[in-house]
Amino acid sequence: MTDKEPRADEQPPKFERGGLWGLFLGAAALLFLPYGVVLSVFGVVQGFRARRAARENSTYAPVAVASVVVGVAGILITAAAGAMFVVYDEEITAYRDCSVRAHTVSTQKACDEAWESGTGLPPALPSLVA
Repeated sequence: MTDKEPRADEQPPKFERGGLWGLFLGAAALLFLPYGVVLSVFGVVQGFRARRAARENSTYAPVAVASVVVGVAGILITAAAGAMFVVYDEEITAYRDCSVRAHTVSTQKACDEAWESGTGLPPALPSLVA
């Protein structure tokens, strides 16, 4: 995923593009939460590979650091969501069952209030994890 194609005049590339791939992987990790750890790790690894390739070629890797930062953020967010799922497993199951039975806005609000009173967390979180 790095720019290692040989040049006609054997000049190194002006900048390393591998960090951009890492940034895409890190951003995808934030979008696809269940698979976030795997994608984030790939983003971090790609960011470090881009930095190393840039150092070897004496070029720049403008997005490599952002790739590592977004990848680490994805790992932390996914780990926090996983920990929430483990800690609040019974409450998430109860909220999901209540939401399935809720056919009106008022019954959904009752489910939301039960979730908030039981966990102290906003009702949008169970839908992100589950």
